[in-house]
Amino acid sequence: MSSHVFNQSSKSTASPASPSAIVDQIVAGWQAVQDSTPLVQCLTNTVVQPLTANVLIAGGAAPAMVDVVGEAEVFAAIASGVLINLGTVAPGQQAAMPVAAQAAHENGTPWVLDPVAIGALPVRTNLAHTLTAFQPTVVRGNASEIIALSGGVGGRGVDSTASVEEAADAARAVAEKTCGVVAVSGEVDLITDGSTEIRCVNGSPMLTQITGAGCSLGAYITAFVATIEDPVIATAAAHVCFGIAGERAAQKASGPGTFGVYLLDEIANLNADIIRAEAKLP
Repeated sequence: MSSHVFNQSSKSTASPASPSAIVDQIVAGWQAVQDSTPLVQCLTNTVVQPLTANVLIAGGAAPAMVDVVGEAEVFAAIASGVLINLGTVAPGQQAAMPVAAQAAHENGTPWVLDPVAIGALPVRTNLAHTLTAFQPTVVRGNASEIIALSGGVGGRGVDSTASVEEAADAARAVAEKTCGVVAVSGEVDLITDGSTEIRCVNGSPMLTQITGAGCSLGAYITAFVATIEDPVIATAAAHVCFGIAGERAAQKASGPGTFGVYLLDEIANLNADIIRAEAKLP
């Protein structure tokens, strides 16, 4: 388990540092993940569990798919970080997710909420609003999901019908409500705690051509926020590193099948020099 001591109330209020200074922090954060092997509990989409687990292993973390009542809340108290992803919400998961979120909140375990397809579907929309009461450290979603979480109209299932910039005000509002960080995924990712904002450009269109890339990113973010004190930097670091791996995988892949394999390889093969050379922070 990570030795990181998490402080949910500590929140960035200063203007963001220069891009080069942020990259220095990203490199240090990536190295901290490699050194600590955070234990990440995943209550996540059953469609994407193998990729999610493999992304965590390739990224230097240890996955644990503990998602049943009676175990989920116990494990959330001892894990380094917890991911709650609403991609599938079978009755057992619906029951386990709130107790895991409550246990994480009460025990100071950083946790990430991925509100998949909310706004379009009522069960998960109601569940997402219930979960935000337990103050997720990070909420990660597409623009329509973040707009829906703020009380607006959602998108079309897992597909966003809004742009990142259209969701910027909603992201700030959700961040203020949860006292955490919100990451809006898109061509340029937006990361905000309601005050400090970082935009990340790394990534590849091929990430949208395999099942589970976004869900796996949520788990990857969890490993970083479990290890890095500043959740804004942690979230940005995960986006940059995952995006670089996606870019490098796309250069080698002949299609989505090989891309998925190369993505794992490139996450595992990241190093400080690659991150410094290829991070894109406008």
